[in-house]
Amino acid sequence: MLWVSTLGEIPKIKTEIPGPKAKKIISESKKYLITTTRFDSLVISRAENDIIEDVDGNIFIDFAAGIAVTNTGHRNKVIVDAIIKQLDRYIHSAPHDFFDDLQYKVAKKLTEITPGAFPKKVFFGNSGTEAIEAAIKIAKYSTKRFRFISFIRGFHGRTHGSLALTASKPVHKRGLFYTMPGVVHVPYAYCYRCPFGLDPSNCNFRCAKFIEEQVLDTFLPPDEVAAIFMEPIQGEGGYIVPPDGFVRNVKRIAEKYDILFVDDEIQSGFWRSGKPFAIEHYNVVPDIITVAKSIANGVPLSAAISKSELDFDTKGVHSSTFGGNALALAAAIANIEYFEREKIGERVTKLGKQALSILNEFKEETEIVGDVRGKGLMIGVEIVKNKDSKEYATKIRDKICNEALKRGLILLPAGKSALRIAPPLTIREQIFDKGLEILMSIISDIEKGKI
Repeated sequence: MLWVSTLGEIPKIKTEIPGPKAKKIISESKKYLITTTRFDSLVISRAENDIIEDVDGNIFIDFAAGIAVTNTGHRNKVIVDAIIKQLDRYIHSAPHDFFDDLQYKVAKKLTEITPGAFPKKVFFGNSGTEAIEAAIKIAKYSTKRFRFISFIRGFHGRTHGSLALTASKPVHKRGLFYTMPGVVHVPYAYCYRCPFGLDPSNCNFRCAKFIEEQVLDTFLPPDEVAAIFMEPIQGEGGYIVPPDGFVRNVKRIAEKYDILFVDDEIQSGFWRSGKPFAIEHYNVVPDIITVAKSIANGVPLSAAISKSELDFDTKGVHSSTFGGNALALAAAIANIEYFEREKIGERVTKLGKQALSILNEFKEETEIVGDVRGKGLMIGVEIVKNKDSKEYATKIRDKICNEALKRGLILLPAGKSALRIAPPLTIREQIFDKGLEILMSIISDIEKGKI
């Protein structure tokens, strides 16, 4: 970290945001890049561990980690060295046509660290949406059923199968009808905004019971449902943390009707919540787990890990050209070993508890912070117009994100009016504290009318 050690004070903002070089690159890029989700603000030049430098020399604290991807820090030397070492062996081996030792090692490791003391098998892809598509196929093929249940505000990807499961924002589906048929969406346990208007302390998990009493008992034949897809902590939907009993009740319903339970850990996995997988907070064992994002710390890789009994009985039902690429697998092995060796979970749990305590105390001093929730370093801060109405404050949330960049903090939105705090899990404690200070100062300044 020689570059980092010479920086002095962090963050360090030298120009307006975006700066002159960034503005030029953004303008030119728009001529050639398809419109996606890019913000017109940041052009990255380099990054290390918990900080990012843009092309104008501005230094930012990273509270986004590449959308919860670089969990062991940007350019972690252990992972970089593993990739360089693999470059001397081979880069691509057509991994779904030929065997190699890397696939075996990573698959074996994944079956060991994921919940469930039963035989498992692994399908490698490149992205989260590919892992979901694989899980859809595994569920359909093994159960001979073709319907699915997923949750309102859930996000599972943007390809047509995963998009059918997604119910996070209208923009994801507008103009794209129709997607894979057969998906029914049900309410998630978003207790801050209970979909039934009930008190979470005594609602007896009405949202879980709704699945059985109002869906399976009235219009959706349970013997036609292949799987229920669930994020144990909703990501894009707003970093929403459900109560323990909700997840367990959904799993109970799935077991009652022989429906597979698919756990989407694409954003919440690999110690982001303080445990290897967020589902472990609820003592629930899934039939299929999907992972991506942080599995290889920034190198494209995903996996669907399922019970061995769900495996395809015929070659060629599903495959991939690049899924399980050698460089990605080498990075994944080094990454997982780093998590375990450095006991990242303990650190994440500690920092997460500290942050939740600080932010919840701050919440009581403000009118626009409606809710603070999270596990580990997967923390959501919901911004509202006022606490009584809980009215969404999307514009204020966006103003916070924009102002944060001006002050040297990278933040990402989530849901309709939430902020997500998802730094690298290796973030230095003093840098983390500084980032929280910046965030709280911005919110205070907005309330005082200074911004």
